[in-house]
Amino acid sequence: MPEYRRVLLDGAATQVVREGDDLVSADGRRVRAAEAVHLPPTVPTKIIAVHLNHRSRVAEFQTRLPPAPTYFHKPTSALNAHGGAVVRPERCKYLNYEGEIAIVIGRTARNISPEEAVGHIAGYTLANDYGLHDFRDTDAGSMLRVKGSDTLCPLGPGLVTDWDFRGKYLRTYVNGELAQDGSTDEMEWDMHYLVADIARTITLYPGDVLLSGTPANSRPVQPGDVVEVEAEGLGRLRNHIVAGPAPVREDCGAQPTESEEVVSTAFGGDWEFRGVRAPRRW
Repeated sequence: MPEYRRVLLDGAATQVVREGDDLVSADGRRVRAAEAVHLPPTVPTKIIAVHLNHRSRVAEFQTRLPPAPTYFHKPTSALNAHGGAVVRPERCKYLNYEGEIAIVIGRTARNISPEEAVGHIAGYTLANDYGLHDFRDTDAGSMLRVKGSDTLCPLGPGLVTDWDFRGKYLRTYVNGELAQDGSTDEMEWDMHYLVADIARTITLYPGDVLLSGTPANSRPVQPGDVVEVEAEGLGRLRNHIVAGPAPVREDCGAQPTESEEVVSTAFGGDWEFRGVRAPRRW
């Protein structure tokens, strides 16, 4: 299965193909994969993510899936890459990992069937759909700051074509310890369905990304932690958590909270507290 990556090569963004431990550009230049400065493997116009899709995650939250998938949007300013730092802003405590598989569009898609979707997919990569749950009390509907803050969408390390998503494990490690252990077989809606569903009303362009959901056991991580997402045939996406140098400003907007809603979401349980939110402070 060919794997394409984007790296900084002699100061320029360059597409390379992986050959063993090396990354090779079209003009023959080589760089060791372990030494390369990676960029996101695609440049999307939009990043769309499904809320719940893995049955283990649904069971963890003691809820039921809706009759059809629901989605949220992550701005492209949230993009990050393999090896990049994920920033937890000062005054925030509940930054959660969510290991996922990302679908990358290869051909413009609009009003297609699930059976036709395969012809519009360029390939797949790994993603970590980080969530800053400190803002969940105010952004639970849009998820804009929760999921869309800067650095919260690492993709990589590469784009793998001709990858069959069926029957693949999906795992997340924190500091080398297994934290999430799921499978694509527990997805209620598969990759082709998700692409066709979105493309009914939203045109998907080459490079666009759809995040396909996470299994159970998303939990908060701390500055200094190293988080890795792995799936069979897609490699391993690695990022590290750092503390933001500046606090979230207090002179405007909603403030980080630590309500029952925030804590129960961050730790994946205590369903009786979900929906019990902090009083407004603005």
